[in-house]
Amino acid sequence: MWNQTPSPKRPVVGADVTSLPTPPLEATRAARIGKSVVIKGDVIGSEDLTIDGRVEGRIELRGHSLLIGPDAQIQAQVVAGTITIMGAVTGNVTAGDRVDIRKAGSMDGDIDAPKVVMADGAEFRGRIDSLSSTKDQRQPLALAV
Repeated sequence: MWNQTPSPKRPVVGADVTSLPTPPLEATRAARIGKSVVIKGDVIGSEDLTIDGRVEGRIELRGHSLLIGPDAQIQAQVVAGTITIMGAVTGNVTAGDRVDIRKAGSMDGDIDAPKVVMADGAEFRGRIDSLSSTKDQRQPLALAV
């Protein structure tokens, strides 16, 4: 009994695919820009996004979460539901809900959000406007030419 190897499971023909395990919802809804990726232009989406690379231009994820990783370098105007900054951001950010600058994060630009959280050790240079009441009704950002 102890020396027996388990027999491999055979697929069941006609199995109900709804009974198969599904990946966590977060794993299927989040997009990622890797460390080696450089984007010069607009990043516009309708899902949560993690950026570990470099973006120069504009980032717009209205109503969704943006995580700027510790190795990320962002030179952009940013609009999202929630913005978490762990890397370096140069440019103005607008959040419908909140901006969270973590310990190793740095921000050089203005923040427009109803809630702003800044950890001890985070760097910030700019202005904060947390009193705007029409965040969700704003027009898309216009690019300066």
